[in-house]
Amino acid sequence: MCSMVKISYVICFIALNLWTFTRGELFTAISEVEPLLETHRKIIDDLDDYINKEEKRLSILKRHLIKYRNEHEKAMDDIPNYLGNPINAFTLIKRLTTDLDLIEKNIVAGTAYIKNITVLNNHSDVKYPTLEDLVGAAQALTRLQDTYHLDVKDLSEGRLNGVIYRDSPTPKDDWIAVSTSMSASDCFELGKALYNEKDYSNALAWMMEALRKYSEDDEERTFTEVDILEYISFSHYLLDDVKKAMLWTRKLLELEPDHARARGNLPHYKKALDEKEANLKRRLRGDTGDVDIDEYIDDDNTAKKPVELSTYEKERKSYEALCRGELEISSENSKNLTCRYLTENHPFLKLAPIKMEYKYLNPDIVLFHDVLSDSEIEHIKELAKPRFKRATVHDSKTGKLVPAHYRISKSGWLKDEESPIIARVSRRVADFTGLNMMSAEELQVVNYGIGGHYEPHFDFARKQENVFKETNGNRIATVLFYMSDVAQGGATVFTELGLSVFPVKGAAVFWLNLHPSGEGDLATRHAACPVLRGSKWVCNKWIHQGGQELIKPCGLEYQAESVIRALPRPLLKTFR
Repeated sequence: MCSMVKISYVICFIALNLWTFTRGELFTAISEVEPLLETHRKIIDDLDDYINKEEKRLSILKRHLIKYRNEHEKAMDDIPNYLGNPINAFTLIKRLTTDLDLIEKNIVAGTAYIKNITVLNNHSDVKYPTLEDLVGAAQALTRLQDTYHLDVKDLSEGRLNGVIYRDSPTPKDDWIAVSTSMSASDCFELGKALYNEKDYSNALAWMMEALRKYSEDDEERTFTEVDILEYISFSHYLLDDVKKAMLWTRKLLELEPDHARARGNLPHYKKALDEKEANLKRRLRGDTGDVDIDEYIDDDNTAKKPVELSTYEKERKSYEALCRGELEISSENSKNLTCRYLTENHPFLKLAPIKMEYKYLNPDIVLFHDVLSDSEIEHIKELAKPRFKRATVHDSKTGKLVPAHYRISKSGWLKDEESPIIARVSRRVADFTGLNMMSAEELQVVNYGIGGHYEPHFDFARKQENVFKETNGNRIATVLFYMSDVAQGGATVFTELGLSVFPVKGAAVFWLNLHPSGEGDLATRHAACPVLRGSKWVCNKWIHQGGQELIKPCGLEYQAESVIRALPRPLLKTFR
């Protein structure tokens, strides 16, 4: 569009000059023709300027093309591994959102031209991510950063837990994948997305990284160093660090002395800082009578109250430590754990016993190995993909299914009648659990997204929750099949037990959700840890109380809906 304006300008300039000189019949005197040389020079300058700008525009587009092509080739070498890297996934979404907007400005017809071409060629399967996707990917990266204690600088350089993945993935190694370092623009857009979501602490960290990288690359940008400094200074202010907000604002003004917002912010920061210091002095003098000076001052001479962790915060710390594999179950429990072949529950198991491994006792958490074949896994995945929707949770007040920020995945449901393989999986669940499938829910297939997770929860409905009122009782048991290995992260953790179960492709973890009395067992509280790298596929079968009356009769002893602790009981009590 810019080039069209320039050409129009040149044409109008020539027409105006010709009209001016035509009135004086310039051809009748050489002296009147001489000014045309100035016109001639002006056209040369304008055309030269236009060509330079066009060459610059095309150079920018070529750089984008090279970057897109290189990344696409890396991705096509091993798609699951490439997209299983959260850094690659984020930068891909960024290239197709904010970067595409920059390309649009450098194409005469804009991105609409590209999109129109895909429509004209009937490429109905072409998808474009939205800014919501960009925000979700940004939040996923910070979730991984927080859970696994990742360093922002390491992440921006393509390192996940200290591992740099090579540029040439080989088919022989399932876990070698390209890891592209992030540019200043990537870091800036990530910080901006987090800032808009009011996550100022993480936004600040990424803006600092954007500033560090700003002078390292020569990419085309839609922002300046001043823009970065403004985000840094105001993030400090919103985090109640007024001194640093003033410091960074002054650095901004060194680059752009006339920056209106920065000049206006300085007196505002000064006033806020004066008020904060005055309040602190009053409190330290004992004017309010509620502060002990020895407990209230830290090294920076700022107010600091001792903080006691809430129940949620304590569980959160335990959950994240379990995700990192830092906690182990007690020796009292672990010394009694065994592995063996399951031959009971069904006559067929005498001929084809199933390998079982006890991961915990009381409540019994059992891992059954090799209960799904690769061909069954691929069939289930292909059947589920077309019906994938954002995973939901039961609203405790309404009982309805709703999406939630603490569960990031997509899922689909498969009925036994749809496929002999799905029916076979259900029969196999009945065989190794010894439970009736009459009241079992459909097979739920789940694929976790970028940093996909499901925070601590119960599978059963608690008394105060309006769930499963019209079904065959509460969820008595859970069977969770792992349909993929996961390179890093993605464990199933039991926060009350201190147990981490990491995905093993083809295996299934099983536990009972209820006490024999029918009351919920709070010890089964569990979570799906964020996937640090890889693609996590699972499917699960939730089994209800209906039909289990003779198989798992209710106990005569009442057990409250609480965590019951006892010494490890005899093996296989769960399955009798």
